[in-house]
Amino acid sequence: MPRRPILLALLVAALTTAGVLLVVRAGSGPAEDRVAVGRPAPAIVGTTLDGSSFDLASLRGKPVVVNFWGPSCVPCRDEFPLLASKQAEHAADGFTVVGVLADDPVEPARDFVAQYGGDWETVVDPDKAIKAAYRVAARPQTYFVDRSGVVRSIQIGEVTDADFERQYQRIRQ
Repeated sequence: MPRRPILLALLVAALTTAGVLLVVRAGSGPAEDRVAVGRPAPAIVGTTLDGSSFDLASLRGKPVVVNFWGPSCVPCRDEFPLLASKQAEHAADGFTVVGVLADDPVEPARDFVAQYGGDWETVVDPDKAIKAAYRVAARPQTYFVDRSGVVRSIQIGEVTDADFERQYQRIRQ
């Protein structure tokens, strides 16, 4: 097999990774307004898929995972059952998942949640303000937020069982 296509593919992958990292690290405001590990999680206030009001601040005192997803995102669909099982497994800790619907219409998301049984709140982000505040580079993108509301870990891409458990330990206490 010729080496040129492989090298080109590696170059494209490296440039894509560098671009994602630049988007995540860059911000459009002062450094103190940027989402970052060790800083308070930006506010999430809005309406959920079922029309209820939601405020992330109401979950203070609980470990929380904020997951930016959408039903058209294949890795999001793949990690959905894992998040459901982890919420059940860590329920005694008060753990909860918060979804943020990013880049997809509401109806397919409602249908997906009804079919696959995610019982956590998913906030609709029609103007992409929440997505911008969290500087979401790709879906899924997941934030592990401790009981005091501080981001302790950020993962771009699908969360695996090992990823989840490693990062959950940072917010459990």
